[in-house]
Amino acid sequence: MSAVKILALPTLLLATATSALAAGGHEAAPSIEPYVGLPISNAVLTSVLVTILTIVGIRWLVGKPRIIPSRGQSVFESLIISLRGTLEPIVGKKAMPGAFPVLLCLFIFILIHNWSGLLPFVGTVGWGHTDPATGKFVIDTAMLRPHTSEANGTLALALFSFGAWIILIFKYAGPKLIWHDIFGNKAGKGEFHPAMYYFLSVIFLLVGVIELVSIGMRPVTLSARLFGNVFGGENLLHATGFIFVFYFLEIIVGLVQAFVFTLLSAVYIGLICNHGDDHGHAEDDQGHAEAPAAKH
Repeated sequence: MSAVKILALPTLLLATATSALAAGGHEAAPSIEPYVGLPISNAVLTSVLVTILTIVGIRWLVGKPRIIPSRGQSVFESLIISLRGTLEPIVGKKAMPGAFPVLLCLFIFILIHNWSGLLPFVGTVGWGHTDPATGKFVIDTAMLRPHTSEANGTLALALFSFGAWIILIFKYAGPKLIWHDIFGNKAGKGEFHPAMYYFLSVIFLLVGVIELVSIGMRPVTLSARLFGNVFGGENLLHATGFIFVFYFLEIIVGLVQAFVFTLLSAVYIGLICNHGDDHGHAEDDQGHAEAPAAKH
């Protein structure tokens, strides 16, 4: 499956989800309906435009996939191989086929939209008024704003990641392992007195309730971390007049935040789905250890 096919549908769904959240979200982004006649925010418009340009750009660079890759194909294959090599030990081999397209989509989508705020005209062109005191034009509503600099946009990304996490853990781990991972007694039954074992079962059950609260907070923490860094960087650039040092810093921050979001999403999947790989390796090691003994 090519990178274009992996990216196309999820990215457009993310833009649609953002539009829905912005309509009734906690802090609706500035609407540009009075200016363009469409009931959307400037962040959603940027999201759709950048997403389409990303898909077309990747398709143009990669072209028709070949055995001997072109230069553009080599770039994206290197990115995919590097990201897969980093995430597979975290997610586990069992869940990687289903999780990797989602994680790759999240990384590239967030990275491109983080960097979109560094492009000309994004956040610097729009509708406003002339300040009578200074005579300078002040933008009241920007025509374009980075998708990830708007709270509803990052919340949509976090909810997308959370929804994918639910689907993946039920597909690759199953309800029984999920229950045991959250509420189950992790102590060995034969290692403790029965009374102590059942007492620990109650403790682990209470810990599981706390774990559920922690899981429920994941979309909030994921979205707040990404939004705070990108929104803060956007304001810093505008306040300092796009000084090169800060401009370069935002390139690094955009890359780091995209990787952190993707890495945390992978960790959440691996915390449950990667148990099966561990058990499989343990059984294989035990089988190899018993084989020489059988020969004797």
